Amino acid sequence: MEQNEVPEEQIQEARRILKVSSKIVVLTGAGISTDSGIPDFRGPNGVWTKNPEAEKASNIHYYVQSSDIRKKNWALRASGDLWPNVTPNNGHKALATLGDRLHLIITQNVDGLHQMAGTPIEKMVEIHGNTRNVACLSCDYKAPMEEALERVRNGEEDPDCPLCKGLLKSATISFGQSLITEDLMKAQNSIHECDLLLAVGTSLTVGPINQVVPLAHRLSTPIIIINGERTEYESLATLVLHTDISSTLQKICE
Repeated sequence: MEQNEVPEEQIQEARRILKVSSKIVVLTGAGISTDSGIPDFRGPNGVWTKNPEAEKASNIHYYVQSSDIRKKNWALRASGDLWPNVTPNNGHKALATLGDRLHLIITQNVDGLHQMAGTPIEKMVEIHGNTRNVACLSCDYKAPMEEALERVRNGEEDPDCPLCKGLLKSATISFGQSLITEDLMKAQNSIHECDLLLAVGTSLTVGPINQVVPLAHRLSTPIIIINGERTEYESLATLVLHTDISSTLQKICE
């Protein structure tokens, strides 16, 4: 058996569980986007595993205090080298095919690939925000990310808010920032309403959203975990598949 290849009977069991489920909630993490060319963060080859310094750009305290960190981050975004030409992979597309049976996707990702694959935004909770927009840290200003990146390409190393001169950053929730209460409530309520929780490509180490797994377990809701590496809460799962995410989702969602 090849590394990370799971027995066929486990694939068939996952398909059986999905087939009888009509309100599926999916929690996705960085692992679902690695086949699209976006590296994960905490895996063996993760961005932060290889370069712990890079994590500082995702910490609001470092971001606010260091103009050097902000300038490097803006330059990387403007260059297009951060996520060059990324498109949805077969995993994103497979989840989109669930159609009416998909109750909600709760994603820890900020890449927008679920929407690009065809999942309606009304069936999404982007728990950590998104990179499609830019927001001011001092006022309510928001704008498409491309507007800020164009300013960087025109020579502004650390573009400020055009309304109040405050600091701009991507409309993502950085470490040290509060999550949006409405999003947390929608995610939690969906667990009370669903008949299956599918956790895909997430280490389940980041709270509070990882708590949807023990919540589902307390409600006796079936839980399937699909990830390349071991995760938290596997003892609570109905089925655990340590395997390639994209091809496995194709097999069980078809």
